[in-house]
Amino acid sequence: MTLVLGESQTMTKEAEDPVPENATDTAGLTVAAVLDLPELRAGQPELIAGSGHTDRAVRWAHVVAGTGAAAFLDGGELLLTTGAGWPSDPEELAAVTDTLTGTGPAAVILELGTRLEHAPDALIASCEANDIPLVVLHSEVRFVQITQRVHQRILAAQTEALQARAEVHAMLTELGLNRSPVDYVIERLAATLDAPVVLEDSAQRVVAWASGGSQQPDPEHTLERWASAQQLARALPTNWVRVPVEARGTRWGHLIALPGSPHPAGRQTVLELGAFALALGRLADTGEDQWLQLSSKQLFGQLLGGRYRRDTDLAVQLAAGGLPIAGRRLLGATLRGFGDFGAHESLERAILETALRRAVAPEGSAILTPDPDSPREGTLLALLSFPLNDPRSGMSASANSASAATLDGHETRIPALAERLSHELGMLLPDTTPAAWRAQLTLGISGKRVGELITSLERVRAAGSLPTATTVGRVSVQQAEQQPLAYLVRGLSAAPAVQEFASSTLATLVAHDQSAGPGHSGDLLRVLEAYLAHPTNRSLAAQRARLSRSVFYQRIALIEDLLGVDLASGETIATLTVALLARGSEQE
Repeated sequence: MTLVLGESQTMTKEAEDPVPENATDTAGLTVAAVLDLPELRAGQPELIAGSGHTDRAVRWAHVVAGTGAAAFLDGGELLLTTGAGWPSDPEELAAVTDTLTGTGPAAVILELGTRLEHAPDALIASCEANDIPLVVLHSEVRFVQITQRVHQRILAAQTEALQARAEVHAMLTELGLNRSPVDYVIERLAATLDAPVVLEDSAQRVVAWASGGSQQPDPEHTLERWASAQQLARALPTNWVRVPVEARGTRWGHLIALPGSPHPAGRQTVLELGAFALALGRLADTGEDQWLQLSSKQLFGQLLGGRYRRDTDLAVQLAAGGLPIAGRRLLGATLRGFGDFGAHESLERAILETALRRAVAPEGSAILTPDPDSPREGTLLALLSFPLNDPRSGMSASANSASAATLDGHETRIPALAERLSHELGMLLPDTTPAAWRAQLTLGISGKRVGELITSLERVRAAGSLPTATTVGRVSVQQAEQQPLAYLVRGLSAAPAVQEFASSTLATLVAHDQSAGPGHSGDLLRVLEAYLAHPTNRSLAAQRARLSRSVFYQRIALIEDLLGVDLASGETIATLTVALLARGSEQE
């Protein structure tokens, strides 16, 4: 099939596909652009082979004659010939054309005339076999004019590439001097290439990404590859560009550009400059987990700030960041140290984070970040993902998957995750850690969807420290699944109506505790809390309040008189329990 070129026609696929799969890396001269030159159109060009490959880059132009021209070619040239000196024997001609096309020219332009009235079949077959465009000219042209114009265009493109490279280098140098964050560097690279750019770490988890140019962020399309283990196992698509980020023999990850428009400096060159800037940033910052922390911070910011369009968008980003979603049990959690650690808080946080990651591994996954809004300094937020039947995902575990412990005279089950965490802490904590120090692990309610994960984290975060459900080693466990009322009330306690209810309900007791003088012991709220924890066993409640039974009974009678209630009433117990839980969250 042939294609005759008219003034209004184009030989490229770019009108249908702005970014063809075999697009060149730079915005340099292509065969299609050469065929648009007036000097060539004067010869009435006709494309008779390789019509799908006119986007090949033209490195130079060369006029060939005779049978020995191949020895002077390096590949990528635009070959112009009249066929002069070619043998007439079909076999010998096929050998010449195969040798010529074997050098990898950008295209072959054959001028028809007195030497050849039509293109030899051997030349057509050889060009088709090697995906090389073959164009015949039906009118005589001056090859010198074509080569001169082609060389001018190539040199101009090279100058433009040097200028573009200098501009990109200057931009990245300025970002480095300004110590710009990694995510902003990725944004600038994506805008420069007008294409999505992804930074992945050595474990192929997404550290940062940007959509590029005026494109709307589309996580499902951009990050699909990183959200699927099957996709990661496949080779990179041919129209993607990937460069390593490494320095001094250490490879931290890769920069990847998805399909986009050609860049004057070359898409790979831009990425290589960006990778060099990122490598310098890593060398300047000795934090081993810098990229991991950046990725986690961004994901939590999107999740808690609602900066996503659909749950599916967030699910893809979480999976790309190392937290699988599909077919998993998901839950939010918080972890913090309580009491004097005996060392710098950075060591405490590092040990807590490492212990939790090890407790979750290898089947589970975790994304962790410090809670920037927590009144309790050093609190870690955690998103956890487990296989569906993993006992560490919650209290749905079977009886033989968790140990038992006794708290306030009641036997409770120890979550499997808390047991693992206690074991890991035991191996990591320094011998100098004070005996009173412990870790507080608060677990939200697990679910299978991203929406349930968000709710789990938001509720457990808002709840602060729930009443302790059980302890194992140095780990105190607060678990929403065992304490649904406290979990619900703490999560709603920020509402003005709930705060007003708690304040008005307990105002009399608070005022009494804050007053001095005979009969004002200052412990009525503590006594009420002990009673409400064990309303049917006053002896156990007195033990929890650390009072004798007679004194405890006196306090209970005083509370009933001050509030004008009967503490044996179920409605009263429920009202005061909700008020104490709401006030407790407010006071933390």
